[in-house]
Amino acid sequence: MLDIAILAAGFICLILGADKLVDASSSLAARLGIPNIVIGLTIVAFGTSAPELVVNLFAAVENNTEMVLGNVLGSNIFNVLAILGISSLIYPLTVKTNTTWLEIPLSLLAAVAVLVTAGDVYLDSSEAGYISRAEGLLLLLFFAIFLVYNLKIARGNPTDEGTETKDYPYLQAALYIGLGLAGLVLGGRLIVTSAVGIAQAFGLSERVIGLTVVSIGTSLPELATSVVAVRKRKVDIAIGNVVGSNIFNIFLILGVSTVVTPLQVNSGSFVDIVVNIAASLLLFAFVFTGKGRQLARWEGAVLLALYLTYLALLITQG
Repeated sequence: MLDIAILAAGFICLILGADKLVDASSSLAARLGIPNIVIGLTIVAFGTSAPELVVNLFAAVENNTEMVLGNVLGSNIFNVLAILGISSLIYPLTVKTNTTWLEIPLSLLAAVAVLVTAGDVYLDSSEAGYISRAEGLLLLLFFAIFLVYNLKIARGNPTDEGTETKDYPYLQAALYIGLGLAGLVLGGRLIVTSAVGIAQAFGLSERVIGLTVVSIGTSLPELATSVVAVRKRKVDIAIGNVVGSNIFNIFLILGVSTVVTPLQVNSGSFVDIVVNIAASLLLFAFVFTGKGRQLARWEGAVLLALYLTYLALLITQG
């Protein structure tokens, strides 16, 4: 019970810290004359991925490698199957051309990249899968290309990528940035420590805890952003937020985590890697079924049902 209470406190610190850090950093950037487009594509995008990044850094430093990979894969699976499933049940999601032909395929490429980098058992006949520092650096290079692509697209469509910023005085913004960073660090530390304790208490592996409790908790900012966007009928933001987050999770967060501590990939994780690829393929297929490039309500229901089934299998087999 104490570990569960600490875990909840960690998520609160983590999410509030990320939110305050984004608001204050965006305000400071706006005061310094940084374009709104750049703020949206860098500070805000990094902010929504900050929970996963901080948790993974702590897990990597403490050599909880199963949790590192579980958090990334679990977040991506939750993003596509649960968040897009819930969002499209609220209102059908229309997908932009750029998202259809570039970002969703890039998200699929990222999912396949995990299989390739971790597939030493199948590709090199090694005894175990292993993601090395060199492969982590390669993932970060892919992320740099994605970031440059996003900035180039934004410059051509400035009205699409803007973001609202709060107006804080310099001192207040600096204070909130410090508090936000402190919340991230404290929350990340509490989550990793308590998650390991919960796994040991219930006889679950770190992989299962990472794929379920930790990944869902760190994906709450994406869930909130997408649901609010759909309720305001800004459906392009909802799906772009999820697809962009999936690319960030693999290229940036897994890349950084692997550079800190190379990951040994256990056999059970290959099932999650395949599920992640299948979810991306299913999203791409659903975009082309029905009327136009749209994720319909029935497709959202299928996605959500698949996630609940996957979650149930994880828990029962964990």
